[in-house]
Amino acid sequence: MIRFPQNRLFSAAAAVGFAVAGLTVAAAPAATAAPCTDIDVPVARGTGEPGTLGLIVGDPVFSAVQSRLRPRSVSSYRVDYPADLGQPASVQKGNTDLVNHVRTQAAACPQQRFVLVGYSQGANVVDNSIGISSAGAVVGGPIVATIPADLAPRIAAILLFGNPIRAIGRSVTGTYQSRTKDYCAFGDPVCQAGGLNILAHLSYGGEAGDAAAFAASKV
Repeated sequence: MIRFPQNRLFSAAAAVGFAVAGLTVAAAPAATAAPCTDIDVPVARGTGEPGTLGLIVGDPVFSAVQSRLRPRSVSSYRVDYPADLGQPASVQKGNTDLVNHVRTQAAACPQQRFVLVGYSQGANVVDNSIGISSAGAVVGGPIVATIPADLAPRIAAILLFGNPIRAIGRSVTGTYQSRTKDYCAFGDPVCQAGGLNILAHLSYGGEAGDAAAFAASKV
C-alpha cells in the first residue's frame, strides 16, 4: 500500500481550503425543497468550500444532474457538517448526518432514490456512510454510521471527486462499486499518492456533465 506523507497531505488540503476561501462565490442553483422528489441528491462539500452545495463540485454537479434527469423531479440536500480541518471529528459528523438524512428521507418517501455526492473531505463522508473507512486518509476518520443494507438498492449512484482514500490505496468496493464514479484528476495530491498539482484538486467542476450522465445511466 502506497502512503502519501501525512504532513504533505494536510498541507495540500489546507492549501485547498485557503484557495477555495479566496474564490468569488457565484450565484448557485437553489436547492429544491420538495419533500418527496423522484431523486434526492445529498452533497458533502469539500473543506472550507463556499456555495450552496459547494462552489467547485456540488453546485455544478447538482445542476447538471437536475438537467439530465428532467422531467423527473430532483431535490438536493447539503450535508450538515463542519468541513473544517480544525475539527478532528468533522468527517464523523458528516457521516452521521448523511446517514440520518438518507434514513429519514427513505422512510418519508418510499419511492425516492438517491445520488450521493462527495468532494474531498466530503468524499470521506460518503465513503464512511457506505461502509468504506476513511480512517488514515487526509481529514478522514473511522466509520460511525452506515446506510442500512435494506436501503442499498435505493442508492442509485455515487459520485466522488478528489477522494482522499485513493491516496492510501483504497477505493469503493463491494455493494456500491458498480454504482460509483470516483474522479481523481492527474496530479491531485489529495487523491493521488505523489501528486504535486494542487490546482488539479480545484478542477472537478469540469466533470459535472460526465458525472450527471453516469448518474442518469444508473437511475
